[in-house]
Amino acid sequence: MRYVLAYLKPYRKWMGLAWCFMFIELAVELWQPLLMAKIIDDGVMKNNLPLIWKWGAVMIAISLLAFAAGIANSFVAAYVGQQYGFSLRKHLFEKIQSFSLSHFEQFSTASLITRMTNDVTQMQNMVFMSLRIMLRAPLLIIFGVIMALVVQAKLALILMVLVPLLLLFLIWMMQKAATLFSRVQQTLDRVNSIMRENIANMRLIKALVRSTYEQHRFTQENEALMARTMTVSRFLETITPVLLFFMNAAIVVILFIGRSEIQTGTVKAGEVVAVINYTTRMTAALSIFTFVTMAFSRARASGRRIAEIFATTVDVTDEAGAGEAAIERGEIQFEHVSFRYPGSESFVLQDVSFSIRAQETVAILGETGAGKSSLLQLIPRLYDVTEGMIQIDGIDIRQWKQAQLRAAIGFVPQDLLLFSGTIRDNICFGMDTVPEAEMVRAAKDAQIHDTIMTFPQQYDTVVGQKGVTLSGGQKQRVSIARVLIRQPKILLLDDSTSALDVKTEARLLQALKAYACTTLIVTQKISTAMEADMILLLKDGNLLAKGTHQQLLNTNGLYRKMVESQLGKKGLSDVKAAT
Repeated sequence: MRYVLAYLKPYRKWMGLAWCFMFIELAVELWQPLLMAKIIDDGVMKNNLPLIWKWGAVMIAISLLAFAAGIANSFVAAYVGQQYGFSLRKHLFEKIQSFSLSHFEQFSTASLITRMTNDVTQMQNMVFMSLRIMLRAPLLIIFGVIMALVVQAKLALILMVLVPLLLLFLIWMMQKAATLFSRVQQTLDRVNSIMRENIANMRLIKALVRSTYEQHRFTQENEALMARTMTVSRFLETITPVLLFFMNAAIVVILFIGRSEIQTGTVKAGEVVAVINYTTRMTAALSIFTFVTMAFSRARASGRRIAEIFATTVDVTDEAGAGEAAIERGEIQFEHVSFRYPGSESFVLQDVSFSIRAQETVAILGETGAGKSSLLQLIPRLYDVTEGMIQIDGIDIRQWKQAQLRAAIGFVPQDLLLFSGTIRDNICFGMDTVPEAEMVRAAKDAQIHDTIMTFPQQYDTVVGQKGVTLSGGQKQRVSIARVLIRQPKILLLDDSTSALDVKTEARLLQALKAYACTTLIVTQKISTAMEADMILLLKDGNLLAKGTHQQLLNTNGLYRKMVESQLGKKGLSDVKAAT
C-alpha cells in the first residue's frame, strides 16, 4: 500500500485542512451532550428558563459551526480524492507505458484496465471517506467513551467493556472482507476480459455463429461475479445488526442502572441523559463502520493490485550514460544473438549472426514459428536479447537511449492497429504539426493516397476502432504511411504487405527505394524476396542460410522448394533462365 499512498504526499496540506474541519465538527459533537446535561440539571430540573435559553442558543450556534465545518470538510475531502485519483491514474498509466512486451503477457489487458479504473476509484473513495468519516468515527468512539467516563464513570464502565470488543470484531471483519474483495476484483478482471474479446472480435463471432456460446461464457463469469459480490455483501451486512444489538442492549442496561442511581441521589438525570447521548452517537459511529469497512476492505484489495503494477521491475531500461545522438546510417549487426521469451525455457532464436549495410533491403523468410517476428522486435528493444549483442552503426543498441533508438526506427507490426479518429490522425499519429505535402507524399509512397481520395471525406474520413471500416490491405498501407512520414533510418515491416496484390506491392517496394533507410521485410512471398539485396532464411530459430536470391537458389534446397511451391516448376525454370 505504501506505493499507492505515497501519491497523497502533495496533498498533505489539504488533508490537514480537511482534518481541521473534521476536528471542529467532532469537538461540537462531543460537547453537545455536556451542554444538554447542564440544561437538564440546572435548567429544566430547577425551572431556570433564562439558563435554558442561554445554553440552548449556544447549542444552536455551535451546531451551525459544525454544519459549516462539515460542508467545508466534504468539499476539501472531495478535492483531495479527485486529485489523488487523477495523480494515481496518471502515474499508473506512465508505469504501464514503461513496460516491455513481456509485462503485457504477465498482466492481461482487461486486468490493467480494471486496475486503472475500478481499483483507482476504490482508492479514491477510501481517501474521501478517510478525510470525511473514517477518522472521525473511531475518534468519536474513543473520546465518546472518555467523555462518558468524565460525566459518570460508573455508567460508562459498561461502554469500557463493550466498545473494545466491538472494535476487535470490526477489525476481524475488515481483514476477512479484504480477502473476499480481492477475489471479487479478480472475477471482475475475467468479466472485463470476455467483454473486451467479444467486442473486439464481433465480426468473427457473427461469422462463425458463436453468439450463443459467447453469451453462455459471459453469463457464467457474470454469475460468478454476482455470487462473489453477494457473498461479500451478506458477510458485511451482518456487521450493523450485531453492533446495533449490543449497543442498544448497553443503552437498556444504562437506563436501568441510571434509574436506580437517580432514585438514590448518586447520579443526576442530566448525567444519565449525557451518557445515553454519547452511547447513541457511538452507536451511529459504529454503524458507519459498516460502510467504512466495506470501503477500506475494497481499497485494501485494490491497493494491493495497483501496488503490484508499481512494484513490477521494468526489464528494458536505459543504461547509465546511454547516448542521445541520433542514428545516422542504419547499419545493423547481429552477433551470436539468442533469445527466449521471459518465463520460457526454449529459445526462439539461437546463435544468429549477420550484418546488414546501410540502406540495404533484407527479406526474412521462414516457416511459421521460425522466429522472424521475434528477430524484428529485438531491434527496437521491445525485448532485450538473452545472449549476444545487436549493434546499430557499430554501437550496442543498449547504449542508445530508447527514445533515440525507436525514433530512428519505423516499425509496422504483424498485428495492425489503427486508432479511432480520421485517416489524417492515424498517418500523423504522435506528430504535432505535419505539412500537408509530407503527409500526401507518405500516403502516395504507401500506395494508399488514390484510395483515400475516393472516400467522401478523403483524409478526414473517420475510421472505426482498430480501423474496422478499412480492408486489411488498406490498414496495412495506412500503417506503412504512418512510419514513412517519420523518415526512419531503419524500416521494419513484419509481414505488412501480405494483403497487397502483386502490382501494388511492387510499386510500394519501388517507392521505398527513394528513402534513405535500411529495410527489413518479413515476408512469405518469393516475389518480394527476389527484390531484396539479401535474404535471411530462418528455421526453428536458427539462421539456416543468407545470401541473394540467386545464391540461395543455387545452394539451398529449402529455398528452391519455396520458390517452386509459389512459382511452379516452369516459374523456377524461368527464374533460372533470367538469372
